[in-house]
Amino acid sequence: MVRVWLQFSPIIPTIASFLLAALWGLSVFAGWGLEAFCAGGESSSTCPQRLDRVSTVSGLFAALAAACTAAAWLLPWARHDPRAFGRVMGAGVVAWIVAEGVLFFGGLLAR
Repeated sequence: MVRVWLQFSPIIPTIASFLLAALWGLSVFAGWGLEAFCAGGESSSTCPQRLDRVSTVSGLFAALAAACTAAAWLLPWARHDPRAFGRVMGAGVVAWIVAEGVLFFGGLLAR
């Protein structure tokens, strides 16, 4: 069996992490989530309350993603080993995607 290791610039997953973090932050803190999921015909405050709970759960994954992204750049063992950097940064990108997914599907359920 032959293994192929692809080399890519570490800036690519870093930019992806920052873009996903910006999308998550705007969805949670700037009201994009409320506008997307609670702007319809529901007049009561139950939708924003449910979306707030979903945002809290999504925030746990966002905190994990931010920690992985920071660890990949700040910890010496990750910076000097390309495989370790890729694993930690990859885990951060996956955690951002999960945080976005929880926010999206939770918002759909909050309707």
